[in-house]
Amino acid sequence: MSTIYEQLGGAPAMDAAVDIFYRKVLADERIAKFFDGVDMARQAAKQKAFLTMVFGGPNAYTGKDMRAAHANLVLKGLNDSHFDAVVENLGATLADLGVPSEKIAEVAAVAESVRNDVLGR
Repeated sequence: MSTIYEQLGGAPAMDAAVDIFYRKVLADERIAKFFDGVDMARQAAKQKAFLTMVFGGPNAYTGKDMRAAHANLVLKGLNDSHFDAVVENLGATLADLGVPSEKIAEVAAVAESVRNDVLGR
């Protein structure tokens, strides 16, 4: 059984997925404000490492845990509706890349497993 990382196409696919994902996120008026002033190249690199790990690829993620990484955003009002918007954009990105719906559901389940940490509760 291959990993989602392998099924997507490895590192080049992670690059494409994160690029598409952030285009969607930055165009989404529900959540774009949370990225004001963010170094998007640095953010994209962290996201690529994180998604690679989550999707079963080589674990090179050295970033903060989800609670610490998002604490400043919680102070700015990050809530369930914003989390849902991010998951929606991630699912749409994976669909754009031809990922089957059952794999998108697996990814959504992984995202759901960190919801409380991301939202600081």
